[in-house]
Amino acid sequence: MEPALGDWRTARLLLLVLALLLPPVFQAQTVIVDDSVSGFIGTNVTLSCTFTNNNPNIKITQVTWQKATNGSKQNIAIFHPTMGVSVLPPHKGRVSFKKPSLDDATIQLFNLELSDEGVYICEFATFPTGNRESQVNLTVFARPVNDAELSPNTITARAGFSGKIVVATCTSANGKPPGIITWETKVNGEAVVKEFHNQNGTITVVSQYLLVPSREAHQQLLTCVVNYQADRTTSMLTLNVQYEPEVTVEGFDGNWYLNREDVRLTCRADGNPPATTYKWKMLNGSLPVNVEPQNATLFFKRTVTYDLAGTYVCEATNAIGTRSGLVEVNVTESPQILPSSTSSPSVRESLDSSGSSRKTLVIGAVVGGLILVLIVGVIIFIVLRKRQQTFKGDYNTKKHVFGNGYSKAGIMPPAPEHISYQEESDEDKKPSSMNVSYENERKVSRDGVDFDTDSKRPYFTVDESDTQEDFDEQTLSFQYPQDLTEDMVSQNDGSIISKKEWYV
Repeated sequence: MEPALGDWRTARLLLLVLALLLPPVFQAQTVIVDDSVSGFIGTNVTLSCTFTNNNPNIKITQVTWQKATNGSKQNIAIFHPTMGVSVLPPHKGRVSFKKPSLDDATIQLFNLELSDEGVYICEFATFPTGNRESQVNLTVFARPVNDAELSPNTITARAGFSGKIVVATCTSANGKPPGIITWETKVNGEAVVKEFHNQNGTITVVSQYLLVPSREAHQQLLTCVVNYQADRTTSMLTLNVQYEPEVTVEGFDGNWYLNREDVRLTCRADGNPPATTYKWKMLNGSLPVNVEPQNATLFFKRTVTYDLAGTYVCEATNAIGTRSGLVEVNVTESPQILPSSTSSPSVRESLDSSGSSRKTLVIGAVVGGLILVLIVGVIIFIVLRKRQQTFKGDYNTKKHVFGNGYSKAGIMPPAPEHISYQEESDEDKKPSSMNVSYENERKVSRDGVDFDTDSKRPYFTVDESDTQEDFDEQTLSFQYPQDLTEDMVSQNDGSIISKKEWYV
């Protein structure tokens, strides 16, 4: 025994030395698994596990899958190169290796159960480095079963009752995680939600919808919406609210006159369930002798007389209760002209058509006026534009005569051979009655000295108001021969040039 014990100690020491000398080998060995895997109850999942080994001297002797349970490890499935595959209860029949080998330990779990949820360990036994392992978390979901139903109790609306009652219940049962319940409806109410935790880890959610029963809530839609992860489930319910009849009396049009025939009153009762019995009576007194009640209708056998006037009451009864309605009948001597609100449909239609015709006329008049204004504006614009294009002068009342008025600016015209001068009379030499002196008035000199002075100025101005009646339309005080005036051409700016110079 002693040598055997010494050999064991020697072997253990040898393994320790190898472990210290081979740290890179450990780093080269890796067990690869998924971090987490999930699935629903009744479905299948795959737990992947592979072994990476870059050292051919390391041998894999066995592959084992385990589940961590209460701090301990429970074997599930084992693969041995010589003994094969072994699956242990309670997973036997639901676990198998996908491709049994020493470097791929991937397994499949079939028909998941809530008890399958937990931490799974994939372990490779190697020599001489020992065991290598990695963990994967398996989460099992339970899809809830959803249901919605109206309250089994009768929903009844009664006068004077303002308490809220349960009208519908929506349930999302056995969910993991639990479903989220909401309500969609147009009626005012509130939801009360409760959760119940089941022993298998699932949760049941119950939501009740409460409201005050009313006639308006009858036939309204109430939708239960359950959201579970990415799924959305809806259940639609139609409220059935029972209520007493709402009674109105029809038939009196406000125009019951003497000797009118074929008149009647009708009792309209809106109730749930429908009214089964009707009772007619007068508010003060008994019914006239010539009337006959038939369920919801009160027939008048004879023509209208004054004794038919009064207040008629109709009582309608259903399983919930009895309600009444009334109408006051007045009798006149002759037919009444009814206002537009009570006129016949044909009269209302004619009034509507006439109103629409007036609206059409107003719209047409407005549009026509706008078109007329637009046309007038365009015409005015065209006329003004044309005047601007044809007007060449300005608003100055003085004429601008370039040069001497007959030739280009600053150039004397050719001197005529014969120039006639007007002789000054004695009257012209006298001062005028307005004491105006003409001494500064420019004169045309016979020796041509003043021509030289004028030719040096680009133009001079002659005021039309200062022209004398003794002169012609020409701007100079002397007269040109007839053949010379015919050679002149008047310009748009008021100047006059020679035809010969103009065409040159």
